[in-house]
Amino acid sequence: MSAGRRLERAFEKARVLPFNKCSRYVLVSDCHRGVGTSSDNFLKNQHLYYAALEHYYRNGFTYIEMGDGEELWENRKLRNIIEIHEDAYCMFARFEEKGRLYLLYGNHDIVRKKNPVFLESVILYADAMPEKSLYLTHGHQASFLNSTLWPLARFLVRYFWSPLENLGFLDPTSAAKNYQVKEKCEERLRGWAEAHRHILVTGHTHRPVLPEEPAFYYNTGSCVHPRCITCIEIERGEMTLVKWMMDSRSDSILYVAREVISGPVKILGEREKEKNAY
Repeated sequence: MSAGRRLERAFEKARVLPFNKCSRYVLVSDCHRGVGTSSDNFLKNQHLYYAALEHYYRNGFTYIEMGDGEELWENRKLRNIIEIHEDAYCMFARFEEKGRLYLLYGNHDIVRKKNPVFLESVILYADAMPEKSLYLTHGHQASFLNSTLWPLARFLVRYFWSPLENLGFLDPTSAAKNYQVKEKCEERLRGWAEAHRHILVTGHTHRPVLPEEPAFYYNTGSCVHPRCITCIEIERGEMTLVKWMMDSRSDSILYVAREVISGPVKILGEREKEKNAY
């Protein structure tokens, strides 16, 4: 089965949510929450993540986690991850209580698909402008190894590449760590989106993408960047790529700062603008 067909099948059973100028969503991917050891890449940014979630909760955003929330290739027991990162799961409970939590699975937490709470895809449907609907999924469907052959990929990561990474080697099969694999994966995702004229938002490659002009392919980035996390905010019919990082005031007091990387890019509203031009 081709990457395109895997993406099509993912969206055949997508959860559909409303998307209009009053919608507030935050799209986050690739947290890779681990068990607090040296290989837990999320650990260094957990304070940034928690501060960001507090902000989005207070400001009425719906949180959509787009896969690889937990690192379940390197770690066997979800219980251990939840115990280490209890604050994050307490925040999830607060979002869920308000009906503002949606969780997707990626390749590193694909075993979560057995839980009906976890989705493969979401469509943010723009009723007034259906062609501006947003198609959300993790993006691992672009890789045969990470989708169809994920048990093999998990075995290699768990017993081969993870120990070698502790010695300084990088996994050559990973879209997040290998430039050529990343490029091919993004090319497939972008090609599918352009061919179907769908606005596709993914994670998986860890490389944030939000062109200044409207396009068909966007990427949230990840929560395991050195010294920052990135995500995409959707508000007023616009998408904005932001990062959360540590910064300091003039008196040397440290604080968690939000910085716009790119955007906002207007998704809804172009049709009205075109009518007014005539």
